[in-house]
Amino acid sequence: MEALSGRKLRCVLIDDEPLALDVLAGYCAQVPFLELCGQFHDALQALAFVQDHPVDVIFLDIHMPRITGLQFVQLLPQPAPRVVFTTAYAQYAVQSYELSATDYLLKPIAFERFLQAVGKLRAPAAPAAALPAAAPAEAPAAADAMFVKNEHRLQRVAFDDILYIEGMKEYLMIYTVESGKILTLQSFRRVEEVLPPQRFARIHKSFLVALNRIEHVERGKVQIAGRLLPVGDSYRDAFMGLIRTHNQL
Repeated sequence: MEALSGRKLRCVLIDDEPLALDVLAGYCAQVPFLELCGQFHDALQALAFVQDHPVDVIFLDIHMPRITGLQFVQLLPQPAPRVVFTTAYAQYAVQSYELSATDYLLKPIAFERFLQAVGKLRAPAAPAAALPAAAPAEAPAAADAMFVKNEHRLQRVAFDDILYIEGMKEYLMIYTVESGKILTLQSFRRVEEVLPPQRFARIHKSFLVALNRIEHVERGKVQIAGRLLPVGDSYRDAFMGLIRTHNQL
């Protein structure tokens, strides 16, 4: 792609969270050389748009319905726009740079960090062959929190604050030390993708626990914050293996 320092950069935002789109749109409005051409919560709609309306930059979430942000990048027309990932998931950073991403922003995204990313966009893109195959020199720090939908906002939940999580049909109730109970429309699958596996364990179809919050284990149950939680038969062996490993750390 040509050097982009002499004109506005045409950009689109893709994220299935309306609040995240609002934040990024507000940031774009404050940068004189960014021209926001579209906002999409559906990645396939966004793909159709960029195929018909060439853009310079895509700010792209990773976890979205139907296709992921990583899959989306591989479907882009060539020459591809520059891509900045905007996500709550730290574990895909290396893979994103292998796809020649310009930057990788972890939510919540501060405006100063956003400005650092868009500053990189004004320089010519490096040829794909020149990119290192290993992790970037400035890889993001491991995440210490996750964001969950709570009413009409995204709420930050620190991993250290979590006691355990209880499944309640299509909802999860997150029990914490500092924030009390947090009800979120979320699935165990998405939460397990974010939580550090060495610190948390699924013990039952309805319960996931923080290993360092377990007070004791007895007769197929664990106690956390004074509450006894069942250990399901299909989870018992894996859970006990994690307990033994955790005790050796």
